[in-house]
Amino acid sequence: MATFEQESLDYHKAKNKFDTNGKIGTLITKPCDTIAELAMAYSPGVAYPCLEIEKDIEKAYDYTNKGNLVAVISDGTAVLGLGDIGHLAGKPVMEGKCVLFKSFAHVDAIDIEINSKDTEVIIATVAAIADTFGGINLEDIGAPKCFEIEERLKEICNVPVFHDDQHGTAVITTAGLINALEMSGKKAEDLKVTVIGAGASGIACAKMYKQLGVKNITMLDSKGVIHSGRTDLNAQKLEFAFDTPDRTPEDAAKNADMILGLSGPEQITQDMVRSMAANPIIFACANPTPEIMPDLAKAVRDDLIIGTGRSDFSNQVNNVLGFPFIFRGALDVRATKITENMKMAAARALAALAKEPVPDYVKKAHNRAEMTYGREYIIPSPFDKRLLVWVSSAVAAAGVADGVAHVKDFNLDAYKAKLQDMADNS
Repeated sequence: MATFEQESLDYHKAKNKFDTNGKIGTLITKPCDTIAELAMAYSPGVAYPCLEIEKDIEKAYDYTNKGNLVAVISDGTAVLGLGDIGHLAGKPVMEGKCVLFKSFAHVDAIDIEINSKDTEVIIATVAAIADTFGGINLEDIGAPKCFEIEERLKEICNVPVFHDDQHGTAVITTAGLINALEMSGKKAEDLKVTVIGAGASGIACAKMYKQLGVKNITMLDSKGVIHSGRTDLNAQKLEFAFDTPDRTPEDAAKNADMILGLSGPEQITQDMVRSMAANPIIFACANPTPEIMPDLAKAVRDDLIIGTGRSDFSNQVNNVLGFPFIFRGALDVRATKITENMKMAAARALAALAKEPVPDYVKKAHNRAEMTYGREYIIPSPFDKRLLVWVSSAVAAAGVADGVAHVKDFNLDAYKAKLQDMADNS
């Protein structure tokens, strides 16, 4: 067995007889060491907050952990690059998401794996338990049913429902695109964007680029270019079907200003890179092997910006830059939804933070002597503690502006100060 594989298996198992397997557990936040504290934690003292919540369900935010609790929910049908491996096989990933919520944004999270692939069962299950949580993070649910599940739950639930596989990548790559446009002097409405991969994340990215102003988007699935002559397209793909002579990846890459890869290894060739427009951007997000390796792309273009999903290359497209801080902001204003404006606010905050001087602790984490805004650094590092302040405050403010927040008397400056204290003490 490979060393890394064995290390991973060992990491997930208990280290001693007092430890537990897996990556998450329960942290008790109030003392229960005396008879008086026991009376508060359970009977009879617990009756009083119950009665307060009975009179006003909003009081659940005051007397329970609801306001800092997210459910990470999956059916295991689209787990990482592993595919449909089953709900319990996906549990290590969902536990991992909970670890990231807590580590990066101090958000408590619990994983829930649903033993059903039926859309109606999943919707009914999530809807029935949603009020226990401050937010719902849908994860690794296959397309196209993930679209219907999220949309219907957003209408049913009184808390934010966010399918990170769709929107996380969209937020991060949009941030990179904003900065790439600035560097190149191009305008969003003049771009030709090619998206290789028409799954949940590819479609969500394309929709967000349209909000940014991009008009010309060519999308490809496993059968080639999505165009108006095809009769095998679902509703989500139809939105990106237009009259075009392009049929192959090579056709779609010619004169493209951007290629977004959300497919598999070696889907972008050096010839495709050569044929792109001046100052092109490539996000090759397939993991662990991207659509094209950065060294191969840079070998044929010196005006290129390239990012991947890998942490060992510059410009990592990593969803941890988004979802913990998006939920942090949404939870703190007691939002009922995560709106399009909240997502765009997160992307713009990420783009802006990349231009700030990089702290020494971030450089050390990357083992780099220099990290400066430019082609090799267009999106922030996941290790930058300022993400908590910049992204969460932008999301919270957008939620208040959109009217989906229930918090009263929101003070942005005071909220930023609270987040800064949280970041300093992490």
